This record gives sequence, structure tokens and C-alpha cells, in this order.
Amino acid sequence: METKKVLIITYYWPPAGGPGVQRWLKFVKYLPELGVQPIVYIPENPTYPIIDQNLVQEVSDKAIILKNKIFEPYQLASFLSTTKTKKISSGIIPNQKKQSFLDKAFLWIRGNLFIPDARVFWVKPSVSFLEKYIVENNIDTIITSGPPHSLHLIGLELKQKLNLKWIADFRDPWTTIGYHKSLRLSNYAAKKHKSLERQVLNTADTIIVTSKTTKAEFAAITTKPIEVITNGYDVEPVANQELDTKFTLAHIGSFLSERNPIILWESIKELLLEIPDFKKHLEIKLIGAVSQEVLDAITGFGLDSYLKNLGYVSHAEAIAHQKKSQVLLLIEIDSEDTKSIIPGKLFEYMVSNRPIIAIGPEGSDFAEIITNTNTGVFFDYSEKVKLKSVILDFYNQFLEGKLKANGVGLQKYSRKSLTKELVDLLNK
Repeated sequence: METKKVLIITYYWPPAGGPGVQRWLKFVKYLPELGVQPIVYIPENPTYPIIDQNLVQEVSDKAIILKNKIFEPYQLASFLSTTKTKKISSGIIPNQKKQSFLDKAFLWIRGNLFIPDARVFWVKPSVSFLEKYIVENNIDTIITSGPPHSLHLIGLELKQKLNLKWIADFRDPWTTIGYHKSLRLSNYAAKKHKSLERQVLNTADTIIVTSKTTKAEFAAITTKPIEVITNGYDVEPVANQELDTKFTLAHIGSFLSERNPIILWESIKELLLEIPDFKKHLEIKLIGAVSQEVLDAITGFGLDSYLKNLGYVSHAEAIAHQKKSQVLLLIEIDSEDTKSIIPGKLFEYMVSNRPIIAIGPEGSDFAEIITNTNTGVFFDYSEKVKLKSVILDFYNQFLEGKLKANGVGLQKYSRKSLTKELVDLLNK
């Protein structure tokens, strides 16, 4: 039987770090053993906000990698401010009240001149390059992965020109994603985003999303089939870790301004005042990019002396910290728009055997996953009393040496199981 060839168009690929790279890196890892030849098309000279060279070693040697040059305005904008362009391109947007003139200018330009995003200049050269390659290599299926949603425009044009099977994979929503409202969009730009979103959703043969809420949102726009394939966890080559001796509350990943969980800082401060020994054991461990607003809040609540801010570390180091931290923090923005967001790190958290404290909007899709797998406790932003009680309970279990999570039903979230779902979709 002939091996099925699939062309995957993605922006984030090693040496890119951060969560955006993991989904397709892992799908590509398992596709060959399930009878699919992955051909991955990526930019030759991208402007990645985070680099993790260790991930290069994880790329499947059975994947065919195609590269083509990209022009990105971030490459020019970085002459003005490297820090600001890196933060904005990685999704860290300053609080509106604290935005400088330069912040506002960058956001306006990003939202209004580059639609749907700053990678839009890659669309036309990619279509020219790939059209020839697809015909010469008899490829009948392509997959585009966004954000950046410009990549779906590559799929749109190739579908219109060649009438092949096109699957559009949305790792995050498009016009309802949390930061979309921060882009200072004109009426024209907002309508253009909506129009492109509708066009993509109604032209792709199948749409993949990562949560049931995004599926419901898209189902109101299109009648095309929509499948939910969540993110997941992989068997990572990281040894078991000795647990931290401190009562560590660890957040791993980008800690955005809007994710600033005041109820958590208040609860910790009150426990420090009420329990004499708590201050001896407490450590707040932050790993990844952290917004200034979060750091200011920690200082404002008098918690800075308990803070260990490690910055960005490699994916392997992040997994090690997940396994040795006492409690893992998962924070999502308190907004109707973020109910559909299931952070990719959730699944790695779930197999770490460490209990999760998750805070997000009421009705969040990830609350159901945490509850059903028995891997932690979810709180909405009104549940401070309950949150404080659970932190105290976890602390007491820590003192007794009994603090751990006992997850159930995790296998369905393994990257290999999820790749099988993808292959079933490809074979339909």
C-alpha cells in the first residue's frame, strides 16, 4: 500500500520554543509509524520570539522539511525596540492603562496594517512555491496550522487553485482570541478579519479545533465538518525528579498581564499572616515570560521575597520543574473569550503527578478536563474562599509528605493517541 503524503504548513517549528511548536512537532513524530509521510513547510528565516535549540533534536528524521524565505515586519520593527516586538509577537501585550505611545503605535500597526497578522507577506511566495511542489509530487492533502492565521490564507489559495483536500487546524481561535480586542482595530480591519475567518471556515474541507467551545463558535459560521483534537502530552526523556523541599507553587509558561490572579496573591498573603510556619516553606516559582503587571502585583502583596523568577528555560527543563514542583498553577484570563482556551501545558501538567490549581472563567473547557481526570482543582475568579482552603489543604498534605495527584483516564490525551485521531481524519 502506498504511503499517504501530507503537506503541513506551519510557522512555528524548531528551533522555535514555546507552546506553538509542540502540537505539530509531535504529530509529525508519530505520523510515519501510522502510514503517513509528513512534508513540513516552514519559513527559512523566521523571527521567533523564543528559541529552544534542544527541540531541533526532536524533529522526526522521516519528515521532509521544505523552507522558503519570509519577510516579516518584526524584522524591521526590532530596530526600534527589540523587547517590544518580541513581547507583542509572543502575545504579551501591556495593560491598556500602562501602554506607552510606542506600545499603542506597535499595536495599531500590527492590528490594522497587517491583516490577519504580520506573516501575511509570506502568503503569495508560499503559494507560488508550493503550487509547483504539490503538482510535481502528487500531493492531494494539505494542512495549515494557525495562528498565525495568515497560513490559512496559503491553504485558501492552494485550495482554490488546485482543488486538493484542505484541513485547517486552529490551535487557537481567530477573532475571539483574548488579545484580539487589544489590537486597536479600525472598523475596516475588524470586518476584514471576520471576512477572512468566514472565507477560510467555509472553504476548508475540514476544520480541526482544540476545544468544544471553539467548535461551537465556528459551527455558527460554517456547516463544514469540525473535529476536536486537543493538545496532549508525550513521553518525555526527562528522569524522575526529587521533589522541591519548599512548598513550591509553580507557574510554567507565559504569565500575561490579563492573567494576573489577584485572588491567588490575596489568598497567599492571608495564609502567611494566619499560619506562622507557612513563610518558612513557601516559594512562588515562575518559569517563562512574565509580564511586569504580574511582578508588580506580587510585590504589591508583599510576596516578592518568596518569588523565584527563572525566566524562559528549555522544554526539557520545564518538564523537570513540572515533575518536582509541589503544586502547579494554571491561570487563564477571566473573560468569556477565553473559555475555549485549553493551555497546551495542561496535558503535560496532568502526567507530572503534581496537583494542579487552575483559575479561569466559569465554564472553561479545561475545568472539565481537570475534574474528569482527577488531576487538580478548578476555581473561577469569584471562589477565593475555596481557593484559599485548597491551598491550605495542599500545604498540610505537603507537611505530611502525602501531596500528589492521582490522575485517571490520561491515555486518551497521549500524543500518539491524538495522532491516530488525526490519521483517521486524513483517511476519511
